[in-house]
Amino acid sequence: MTMSIDSSTEDPMDYLKPKSMEKDPLLGKITHASAPAGFGSRHVLTLLGFLGFFNVYCLRVNLSVALVAMVNSSNSDASDNTTDCKNDIPANTSSASTGEFDWDTNTQSQVLGAFFYGYIITQIPGGWLAEVFGGKKLFGLGVLCTAVLTLLTPLAARWNLYVFIALRIVEGIGEGVTFPAMNAMWGKWAPLWERSKLLSFTYAGAQLGTVFSMPISGILCKSDFLGGWPSVFYVFGAIGCVWFVVWMLVVHDTPAEHPRISKEERDYIETSVGTRLKMKTPWLAIWTSPAVYAICAAHFSNNWGFYTMLTCLPSYMKRILHFDVQQDGFLSALPYLVCWLCQMSSGQLADFIRKNKYLSTAATRKLVNSCGLLLPAILLCCVQFAGCDHAAVVVIVTFAVGMGGLCMGGFNCNHIDIASNFSGTLMGITNMFATIPGFLGPAVVGVLTKHKDTRDQWQIVFYISAAIYVTGCVVFNVLAKGEEQPWNVPEQSVLVFKGNAINEKEDSDSSRDSITANVQSY
Repeated sequence: MTMSIDSSTEDPMDYLKPKSMEKDPLLGKITHASAPAGFGSRHVLTLLGFLGFFNVYCLRVNLSVALVAMVNSSNSDASDNTTDCKNDIPANTSSASTGEFDWDTNTQSQVLGAFFYGYIITQIPGGWLAEVFGGKKLFGLGVLCTAVLTLLTPLAARWNLYVFIALRIVEGIGEGVTFPAMNAMWGKWAPLWERSKLLSFTYAGAQLGTVFSMPISGILCKSDFLGGWPSVFYVFGAIGCVWFVVWMLVVHDTPAEHPRISKEERDYIETSVGTRLKMKTPWLAIWTSPAVYAICAAHFSNNWGFYTMLTCLPSYMKRILHFDVQQDGFLSALPYLVCWLCQMSSGQLADFIRKNKYLSTAATRKLVNSCGLLLPAILLCCVQFAGCDHAAVVVIVTFAVGMGGLCMGGFNCNHIDIASNFSGTLMGITNMFATIPGFLGPAVVGVLTKHKDTRDQWQIVFYISAAIYVTGCVVFNVLAKGEEQPWNVPEQSVLVFKGNAINEKEDSDSSRDSITANVQSY
């Protein structure tokens, strides 16, 4: 319906208007509130969210490095086959680990992939629960669950292999709610022009956690502290528990619930984001939306390369390039340092392009996302040409994995672009599909390298990843949208100010400029 409103009198329907825009009394047009100066509550949320994901990935990836020290590789079924590059072994490396577990490469792949069997289960429930009950407790408890189970990891591993695998599955169930819960929180906290950079900084904590965890895990494994490799799980588990206490004391679900936020900052956020009404999740519309499947495809392909390298790169560094566990940790962390830098820059770049109207939101997401998928695909295909040149292989793999971080300004922010009211649910759906590579990728590596652990077999792994990168890029570019989807709002209305109608449409800046974003039809 259409309502005509005389701006010279007080509007009796103010309670129906979303806070996504304001009317300037001097200019007579719709404007956005200006950003308050200084370090605000949204920045505190950004920092603690960053540290949360820092902990999440420390807890997730430490096993990738510790496993190298845990397993007795001198008895491995593949150890006699690993003849590639032995003439070019760097100085100060060891040829085998004398760990306490006799697990072959296939068993190791099952252990590494077990986490993701649990992780996939709670993606959609996590997003929905965060939207209904708030993301603060869900995110915090997800990290705490992972931290406590990490502390129990040495006990479970020594008790029984299947108990160990079961613990990793439950750990994945707990951590599965973290990304959807945080995305739901940012749906309420992220102002229009800060969306990409706030999200990219928060989620970049995962990469920095990987950068920190891998080398520190290598050092702990080589030390005698708390028994060597068990110390990896004790140290990171304890840090996660400390973070949980701080998170619960400081963070709040919405700006309206925050007792210490300034009125200026709260108004700024709410005029940009809107004050949200409780709405039923439009499941049918979501599951039939091409824009959602575009994000699913990009998310899946990005995670295939990321998870395959995340879980298996330490093994590649050891068994093919013959680095020892401490060098392994440092070198395996390099790609994620580059990934962290790329994530940070992609968020800033995407917001700069959108805010200055160089490209529409959709075109910006597609451009940045294409760089994050195609460049790694090209580089992974080039690993073969580096031969046994350790420096060249490390550089190529580092940038192949690292440049995937550019996708942060692409598909990762697109959930909020198309449906900020249901961004947690959307993250749950897309991350559910994107979790499949977490267990399928290591399984493929295990099958390909179990009886023939050679450079040629690993190159097949890289080619598969490259092909999936390209496929995801093509699907995203064909189906992705940048504007708010119709199913994100209950029913659309049009308000008329002085005879000028404001209609829902794709805007080159963002669909959040719609006057109808979060309002019930009058």
